[in-house]
Amino acid sequence: MSGLPGAGAYPGLSESSDPKYPLGARLREPLTESRFQQLFGGAKQEPELPAESLLPRLCRLWRLRAGACSRPGAWRLMLARLPPLRWLPLYRWRAWLLGDAVAGVTVGVVHVPQGMAFALLTSVPPVFGLYTSFFPVLIYSLLGTGRHLSTGTFAVLSLMTGSAVERLVPEPLAGNLSAPEREQLDAQRVGAASTLAFGSGALMLGMFALQLGVLATFLSEPVVKALTSGAALHVLVSQLPSLLGLSLPRQIGCFSLFKTLAAVVAALPRSSPAELTISALSLALLVPVKELNVRFRDRLPTPIPGEVVMVLLATILCFTSSLDTRYNVQIVGLLPGGFPQPHFPNLAELPRTLADSLPIALVTFAVSASLASIYADKYNYTIDSNQELLAHGVSNLISSLFSCFPNSATLATTSLLVDAGGNTQLAGLFSCTVVLSVLLWLGPFFYYLPKAVLACINIASMRQMFFQMQELPQLWHISRVDFAVWMVTWVAVVALNVDLGLAVGVVFSMMTVVCRTQRVQCLALGLAEGTELYRPLKESHKLLQVPGLCILSCPTPLYFGTRGQFRRSLESHLGLGEEEKDAPKLEGIPGTVTEPVKVAILDFGGVTFVDAAGAREVAQLAHRCQKAGIHLLLAQCSASVLGTLTRAGLLDQVTTEQLFVSVQDAAAYALEKLELTGPKICTVWL
Repeated sequence: MSGLPGAGAYPGLSESSDPKYPLGARLREPLTESRFQQLFGGAKQEPELPAESLLPRLCRLWRLRAGACSRPGAWRLMLARLPPLRWLPLYRWRAWLLGDAVAGVTVGVVHVPQGMAFALLTSVPPVFGLYTSFFPVLIYSLLGTGRHLSTGTFAVLSLMTGSAVERLVPEPLAGNLSAPEREQLDAQRVGAASTLAFGSGALMLGMFALQLGVLATFLSEPVVKALTSGAALHVLVSQLPSLLGLSLPRQIGCFSLFKTLAAVVAALPRSSPAELTISALSLALLVPVKELNVRFRDRLPTPIPGEVVMVLLATILCFTSSLDTRYNVQIVGLLPGGFPQPHFPNLAELPRTLADSLPIALVTFAVSASLASIYADKYNYTIDSNQELLAHGVSNLISSLFSCFPNSATLATTSLLVDAGGNTQLAGLFSCTVVLSVLLWLGPFFYYLPKAVLACINIASMRQMFFQMQELPQLWHISRVDFAVWMVTWVAVVALNVDLGLAVGVVFSMMTVVCRTQRVQCLALGLAEGTELYRPLKESHKLLQVPGLCILSCPTPLYFGTRGQFRRSLESHLGLGEEEKDAPKLEGIPGTVTEPVKVAILDFGGVTFVDAAGAREVAQLAHRCQKAGIHLLLAQCSASVLGTLTRAGLLDQVTTEQLFVSVQDAAAYALEKLELTGPKICTVWL
């Protein structure tokens, strides 16, 4: 430090000072903000330009836009918006192609039964789950940045969509619909589901236009995990009627889970023994296979396709035994071949579906972005959150034209893709090939597939979400606040519904952040001998203090919510309150009474921002210190904080010579200029 301009010995500190005290050495002079700017310079201020009329300004902006549309600019835009242009030239064909092909085919095989199962969860015919397993996967492969992400039908979104569809297009109370009436009801529900997909896609495209990819950070990990775990319980309960062969109306709204349980218990004597047997055998096969795939993940070349085996066995059994006619077992029926005719959803329904489209869009982006980030960190590449908004927005928007319902990245198939050796988005194209073959040629083979098997597939796919509750003891050990966020979100999702539970979880999570900024803990610190380090007085009794000098540090934003605590803390430590008759006591030093404060140093190094209320509070504090005869010094103010304080009138109460670049400079100035005795300094952190 002696090499800095103005180095020298502090006056008032003799050569006979305690050799343990570092301020006795030759150091530079204290640096104020203005002196620092003179020596080292600051941010260059842009010269103020004369006011420009509207028309020339628009012309100038148009020329800038036109210049950006040059050939290099267009190529950079294409590279940013079409990720295959970046990763396809670097593709390792010999090393990656086989892994992508095997993983894509494996995921495609699983997509077929899962797509049909989640379609029933969405309250639409099974074939529309196959459409949703084809178009979104194809579009994301062209626009997405997550190399290991598998998109398609997702149980949580299907549950949310199904609740909205049942509310928008309820089933007639009379029941026993004829075939034409059933087809008309299914068509209306498909239209409502595709409208929800269109609305959520449009919302995500709007978020992309506003570059709001940062919104994913507001859905914290405890909120997302509690949401998916609570939704898994909703999926389990909603599938109980199908497992038992009961025809019950779907419960929607708050407390729907408990209403469904009550209805199932009441109708239990009317359950179908045949479908109950099919469900028990299916779960007896699916659950152990899922467990084997997890436990022997490293030894198996590819995961065992338990869903496909179960679908084949159940279809053959139902066909050979005529279970649909002899025991009235509900089956999938005919799957139409080919693709539906593209058409716009009913845009007149968009206002009615907006309240449902918004949480669907948020859950889609939050789950997809978090999954993509996990695997991007694991395999050392980066994702673009705004490009993910574009990919999922376009995926939902375009697929809604083909009667698809909302879709996103899926937990189960993403894990399956990675375990099977997938490396890039090319695996999605192989997955689309499998689904396409079912849509074009293999659909009639699923005619006799019992719907109870699809319900079992839905329940078995929730295994990973249920086991997220095993992380709660560890979360309790790490952070009690995050544990509370997890539990509040989970209880809200289970007791209310997924939409309201998500809102409660986000609001509660944000409130914990706000409350923690207001929990200001005062700690008395002292200067450790032989160092320039400050430590809490509770940690050591060998800390130095300066009578009459108090250093206050506020490691929290200063805004309308914290200004009251800030004022009370400073009144307590500086003796500014009207009720203060005795000298203030320093916390951490029981029974110690300080001398009247002559110099107060505010350390603003931890203040990230100041609003108008907080800035006015600081200005009022400066005025009160001036009236009380306390010399106020400010240290480590950032440029934005200092600018706000200046506009609030702080410089009317203090001069620029009272603004310092560090606490050490301000303390040295106090010892040098204000004639404080002794090399003892006491600091208090708020």
